[in-house]
Amino acid sequence: MRVNLVEGSVNFCFSRPAAEALRQEMQALMERMRAIARAKASGTPLSAQAAMEYRHVGEVFLEVFCNPNIWPNPYAAKVLLTIRDERICLRSEAELNHLMEDLNQFLESATP
Repeated sequence: MRVNLVEGSVNFCFSRPAAEALRQEMQALMERMRAIARAKASGTPLSAQAAMEYRHVGEVFLEVFCNPNIWPNPYAAKVLLTIRDERICLRSEAELNHLMEDLNQFLESATP
């Protein structure tokens, strides 16, 4: 899978089931963020929403974290990524909408 970061990109091995699980987590996160944006726009109080903390352990360790309460909408949001194997550890930011695009592109091209 290729992920476009704020500066640069990274490729790593990722399974289709893990990518589908991540997509479900990210879709739920985006729904929570849309609910926050709607509540703010209407002036309705809304309790703090849970952060997304996705972890996958396979050929590489992947962690994706996002606190939906600090971003005005899903299109402004960034996620913190940790990608690690036995030789290297990369921590960086990625834009949520770009990560979703990268994930969808990976799933479209991955064999079922």
